[in-house]
Amino acid sequence: MTDISPRPLECWLPNLQRFEPSHPLRALWTRAQRLDDGTKGYLHGLSTYFPCRGGIPAAALTREYLLGDAADACWLSADPAWVQPDLSGARLLACGQLQLSMDEAQSLAKPLKPVFGDAGMTLEISSPDRWHLRLFSQSPLPDFAAPEQALGEDLYEHLPQGPDGRRWRVLLNEVQVLLHQHPVNADRRARGLPPVNSLWLWGGGTLPQRVTTTLAGVIGEDLLLIALARRAGIPVQSRNAAVVSGASAGWLIDLQDQTVDDIANIWWPLLQTVAKRQPLTLAFASGERWLHRPWHRLRFWRKAAR
Repeated sequence: MTDISPRPLECWLPNLQRFEPSHPLRALWTRAQRLDDGTKGYLHGLSTYFPCRGGIPAAALTREYLLGDAADACWLSADPAWVQPDLSGARLLACGQLQLSMDEAQSLAKPLKPVFGDAGMTLEISSPDRWHLRLFSQSPLPDFAAPEQALGEDLYEHLPQGPDGRRWRVLLNEVQVLLHQHPVNADRRARGLPPVNSLWLWGGGTLPQRVTTTLAGVIGEDLLLIALARRAGIPVQSRNAAVVSGASAGWLIDLQDQTVDDIANIWWPLLQTVAKRQPLTLAFASGERWLHRPWHRLRFWRKAAR
């Protein structure tokens, strides 16, 4: 007999390793049905929910969502970043979410625009935290690492390599020199804020004609997730207690950007209630997956490992 039951409600969570043995959420997956592992990481996880041939063109999708003009070019994200030198090189400590105002973003970008213009690109400030490069050439782009792949690691291990990557490494070096002594960064340091001393290039490509998904809707705040959902034509709701409590089958609750403490204190009581009335898939960013059905709570003999 064919299974025509709807897709369960799904909750996307951070890496399983972040959850301590005492975390209350363990009460759910300890009693649940173990599923085959899914994909690992942020972009691969998004690709599971929204398959895109050749990978997700994050820059074009976010530009289209923010300003609606991405269809005429190839795009590359050039997000403001904080890089910290150390004895072995430099580490990427933050990308986006640097509490920039639009005035600060425009001021920081002003000396960079001629540099990119000379290289045949236009630097666009789509929002304070989301900058984009409009590329008019259709020449192939090298592989650029997503921010999640490089955060906390040696910056130079994640820059494009080889002859094709050399142009971009030289360009980034020039950008870093211009940002290093920028007055905005001096003011930010005086206010105890991290400087914007680099850009992170990633997510290149053109806007896909169509995005497909088997999800019924999305609950979350992540910009790229929202952009994909909008392109796929499914509803998006902001994440709050009432919306999560009322989530239904086929929807995705995105919590992978939340801390485990926030999940315990804010979201766990809501998920516990939701899991009592309908099937709930717990999908961790590290790949592990469990399906919890309402009757699984009766598996009282299964105790969370401590």
